Amino acid sequence: MNPTLRQMRAFVAVAKTGNFTLAAQYLHVTQSALSGLIKELEQTLGARMVDRSTRRIALTDMGKELYPLFSQMIDDLDRALANIADQAQLRKGIVRVAAPQLMACTLLPQAIAAWRERHPDVRVRLADSAVENVTAQVLSGAVDCGIGPERDETPDLDARPLLEMPFEAVLPPGHPLESRPQLAWSDLAGYPFISLRGQFTERLLADMSQAQRDLTLRPEHEVTFMTTALAMVAAGLGLTVCMPYASALVRRHGLLTRPLAAPVLTRRFFIYTRAQRSLSPAADAFVAFLAAYVSNGAPR
Repeated sequence: MNPTLRQMRAFVAVAKTGNFTLAAQYLHVTQSALSGLIKELEQTLGARMVDRSTRRIALTDMGKELYPLFSQMIDDLDRALANIADQAQLRKGIVRVAAPQLMACTLLPQAIAAWRERHPDVRVRLADSAVENVTAQVLSGAVDCGIGPERDETPDLDARPLLEMPFEAVLPPGHPLESRPQLAWSDLAGYPFISLRGQFTERLLADMSQAQRDLTLRPEHEVTFMTTALAMVAAGLGLTVCMPYASALVRRHGLLTRPLAAPVLTRRFFIYTRAQRSLSPAADAFVAFLAAYVSNGAPR
């Protein structure tokens, strides 16, 4: 026994309306086509489902037993299909995004606000975390995608380029280096440097020549979040370096930025997703939106 969905829909329509003509109109089929579907169902099941007469129709005992079951199955299926359609058309959905704490309090809120203007019914849940934890959340499935700096390649992650930016020096007003429009990394050597824990300083040193390493980046303070480093700079405890996307936050602290050269060091940021795993329509659309938002010149 393998009744088709069309046969079950025809039977439920007849049972609900109690009339072949009304049921045919409801299903947008001819009455003869509807009758044919009912006959096919009865042949498939090997039992009569509907008793017909010139005046009325009535469900048989077997029909009465199957009607609530078929009706519930069709209702559940229709709800599931409607839900899928809503998600595919971005009428609903949830996107879970992990990002480093600095990006989560600067670039990402602006991007999410711009996304919400286009898709108000698709929610974006932002998980701010230490930069080292972003890809771990992606791999665990806790989030749909993660945004973070370049990391060693892994076959379990797909990495889509998002942006590349140069480091800038961050200093408080009145600092001796304030008058210079551009700084070299060696200029930072005479002042306390505030670094981030983890691979932050290691990767910077790896990008420099041996001579430059000897002159610069001997951290006096190491903190977990860049927001802490900026607050320490504002308190006069030293200098730090950060990405231009955080310039609005830097200004709110009343701090100054200067381009860094000799050498110009940049960091690339990527959108990370699990390899060989399809994103939901909402997540896929958000990833494409974020890439376009940044490439078109996100506000800073």
